[in-house]
Amino acid sequence: MHPSTTIRTRPRPRPVQALAALLLVLALALAGCSGAGSGGDSGDKAAAGSKAREDSGNGGGSGDRSGGKAADAKKPPALKGVHIIRTADLSLRVEDVPDALDNARSVAEEAGGMVGSETTDRDGHGHERSRLTLRVPQESYDDVLDRLSGAGRLLARKENAEDVTDQVVDVDSRIASQRASVARVRELMDRATKLSDVVTLEGEVSNRESELEALLARQASLKDRTTLATISLKLSEAPSKAAADEDDDPGFLDALSGGWGAFVTFLKWVAMVLAAVLPFAAVAALLVVAWLRLVRPRLARRDTRPEPVPTALGPLPPHPKSGPDEQD
Repeated sequence: MHPSTTIRTRPRPRPVQALAALLLVLALALAGCSGAGSGGDSGDKAAAGSKAREDSGNGGGSGDRSGGKAADAKKPPALKGVHIIRTADLSLRVEDVPDALDNARSVAEEAGGMVGSETTDRDGHGHERSRLTLRVPQESYDDVLDRLSGAGRLLARKENAEDVTDQVVDVDSRIASQRASVARVRELMDRATKLSDVVTLEGEVSNRESELEALLARQASLKDRTTLATISLKLSEAPSKAAADEDDDPGFLDALSGGWGAFVTFLKWVAMVLAAVLPFAAVAALLVVAWLRLVRPRLARRDTRPEPVPTALGPLPPHPKSGPDEQD
C-alpha cells in the first residue's frame, strides 16, 4: 500500500474523541453550576427564615405596627374590581339650622367631597329648614354619615347600595369594540377611491362616533357615581319650649275648629239617614196620594144619605126612592 494513503486514514477517529471530551467537560460544568445554584437558594431561604424569626422575636416592632393599624382593622376591606353606587337619606332636627349647615359643609370638605345642591326655606310655623346634597368619596362615606348623624336629633336614616359592576364591564367592553370599529371604517375610507363610497363611509363613521360618545358619557356617569357617594341631608329647626307649650294649650281657634268639625260630622250623618229613609218616604207619599185621590172619594159617596127634616111632630121619614118607571 502507498505510504501517503496510510497517513490519511489513521487520524479520522481523533475529531470524534475530541467532541466527546468537549461534551463531557460541558456536562461537568453544568452539574457544578446547578449545585452552586441550589446551595445559594438554600442559603437565601435560611437567611430569610432567620430574619423572620428575628422579626417575630422583636415584640416592640410588631406592637407598634399593630397599634398604628388598629383603626384600619375596624373598617371593612375594600372590594377590588367591584363598582358600587352608594346613596343615603338623612333627616335631622337641630337647634340652629345655619350652624348645622356650616358643620355639614365642613365635614364634606374635610373628607374631600363637595356640596352638590342646597335649598333653604321656612315652614308654615316660621321654622327654618334646609335640604342639601353632599358628594363624598366612597372611602369616607361611612365616617361622614356617622359624623352627620351625631349633629342633631336623628329623625330618619336610609342607606342604599347598588352593584353596577356588570354595567361598568359591559360599557368598557362596548367602548373598546366601538373604537376598533371606528378605526376600521376610517381605514376603509382612506382607501376608498369612489366618491359614493367615501360619502357612505363618512356617514357610517359619523353614526359610530355618535354611539361611541354616548358610551363614553355613560362611562363617565358610572365612574362619577361609583367614585363619589351621594348623601341627601334634611335639616329642620326644633321648636322652642315656649312655643311647644303654647301649642299644647288649646285656644279659641282650636275650639272653633273642633266645633266646626263636629257640626260637619253631624250634617254628614243626617244626610246619610235621609238618604237611607228617602226610598221608604217616597213609597209612603204615593200611598197617601192614592188614598186621598182614589179611595176616599168613593167611600164618601157610598156613605152619603138625606138627613130627616125636623118638624113639630118629629122628623119626617125619608122620601122613598122612585124607580125608573115612576113619574112625579
